[in-house]
Amino acid sequence: MTNLLAEAQELFPYTQKMRRDFHRHPELGFQEKRTSRRIVEELSELPGLDVKTGVGSTGVVAVMACGKPGPVVLLRVDMDALPIVEENDVPYASQNKGIMHACGHDGHTAIGLTVAKILHAERENLAGTVKFVFQPAEEGDGGAERMIEDGVLENPRPDYALALHLWNEKPLGWYGIPAGPMMAAAETISITVTGKGGHGATPHAAIDPILAASHIVTSLQSITSREIAPVDAGVVSITSIHGGSSHNIIPPKVELQGTTRSFDAETREHILKRVRQIVVGVADAFRCQAKVDIADVCPAVINDPEVTARAQKVTRQLFPGATIATEYQTMGAEDMAWMMDKIPGCYMLIGSANPSKGLDAKHHHPRFDFDEEALIYGTALASAVVVDLLKN
Repeated sequence: MTNLLAEAQELFPYTQKMRRDFHRHPELGFQEKRTSRRIVEELSELPGLDVKTGVGSTGVVAVMACGKPGPVVLLRVDMDALPIVEENDVPYASQNKGIMHACGHDGHTAIGLTVAKILHAERENLAGTVKFVFQPAEEGDGGAERMIEDGVLENPRPDYALALHLWNEKPLGWYGIPAGPMMAAAETISITVTGKGGHGATPHAAIDPILAASHIVTSLQSITSREIAPVDAGVVSITSIHGGSSHNIIPPKVELQGTTRSFDAETREHILKRVRQIVVGVADAFRCQAKVDIADVCPAVINDPEVTARAQKVTRQLFPGATIATEYQTMGAEDMAWMMDKIPGCYMLIGSANPSKGLDAKHHHPRFDFDEEALIYGTALASAVVVDLLKN
């Protein structure tokens, strides 16, 4: 087997070119038509791959059979962008107004294509099958579920599942590969508080839903601060409030939206139960009515201990002396959890920030960008872990 880190370094100009191409042309979830087309064009340069398009709407799946029988390893990368106006002044800035790759998915897609190149060149020396999955709509739109419904986990069914994420929360050279729960389960909350509209000068003649909504937001924070054990983790965030249209009119209703996050099933159930109780109870105390709708986004990402141990071993061999976090957790959510709920796998975080270059804006920020050297590390690591799993 060739030196995979050296291969990744040699192919870096290609990876960088593809990343910047995707960055210039970002597309939202289930709208990734150009992105999918470019992926297929690149994969068509690798003879022998069985490529399927339109999986889960705009997803692409490429199956590569190796020279000998063996396990099936799925490598998933996400490819959707976000509805954010980019503020970076770079040659590869977004050309699609109001849409931006602000989470690194452009880099993930480029890494996936480069890994396919590397492993394709070595396929006769490998045993098993590699399933490259380019997923749409990871950003809360259900792309993983749609791909599963379209059979991405069948024909052939994977024995192992892998995914990675460039991680601007940590610097270049850092790797987060923990066993067990490492990304949170997530739900969306939609709340409607209904009162009675009226004039702002005569609030006594109205039933003010804005006042009720304000107390609801404050009261919901008591769930995690006073009802969840300090050693457990939970989040309740109200992120949107809409109500009213004038300085002197009390509106008849207010709408709120938010999210909950947790790792533990018992904690999750308690949070959701108390959200419903507090919203309805507080609204009633202010003579309003409230409706609460809670929808699942995804379960927690749980890394399989055996697969994760192998990924950690490979990382140490590939990057001697690197910082490998084996107990890292984040309240971020990832719909790769749906695939890993069915297939044992490992989700790997790859440090990509470089403050000395000003490349340390957080994910989903209009100035998000990362040190492209991380593309080399991501490509090498993903290739090496796939190769290791194919040995089993």
